[in-house]
Amino acid sequence: MPPTDEELLDLAERVGATCRASGRTLATAESCTGGLVAHLITEVPGSSAYFLGGLVTYADGIKTALADVPPQVLEAHGAVSAQVAVAMAEGARRRLSVDVAVAVTGIAGPDGGTDTKPVGLTYVAVADVEGDTVRRHQWSDDRSGNKRASAAAALSLVLERLAPSGS
Repeated sequence: MPPTDEELLDLAERVGATCRASGRTLATAESCTGGLVAHLITEVPGSSAYFLGGLVTYADGIKTALADVPPQVLEAHGAVSAQVAVAMAEGARRRLSVDVAVAVTGIAGPDGGTDTKPVGLTYVAVADVEGDTVRRHQWSDDRSGNKRASAAAALSLVLERLAPSGS
C-alpha cells in the first residue's frame, strides 16, 4: 500500500523540522518521481529556509548535463542503478551548493522494466559532507503508488541521514 498524502506530508514536515534544527540546506535530484519529492518538501510552510531547489533529470542527457552524472557511469550501470543515484545526489549537492542532496532513480511503470531491472525497482541516494548512502527498493504498486513509495523512501533516507548520532 503506497503512503497516504498525510503520511507523505508528515515526512516532509519532519525533514523540514530536522533541517531547521540542524541549520542544513537540502536539494533534490529526481528521475522517476518527476519532482514529487521537491513538491512535498515545498508543501511545508517556511521550506525556503532550507530547501534551495531541485533537478528533474528524467532523460539520461539531462542527468549528465545538470546533475554531472558521468556518461561512463550511465553506460556501465544504466540510469536505474545505485551508481547513478549516488552520482545524481553528489551532482545536485555540488551544483546547488547545499549541505544534503537526495536523489531518486527508478522504473515507475507500468512498462519499461526488464528481467534484471523490473518495474518498481528504485534507488534512493543521499549525499552530504560525510559521504553517500544508497538504498535499493522494489515496489509492486501502480505507477502512482511506486512514485509515492519512492518519494517516501527519499524523505525517510534524508531523515535518517540528518538524525543526530545515537537517535
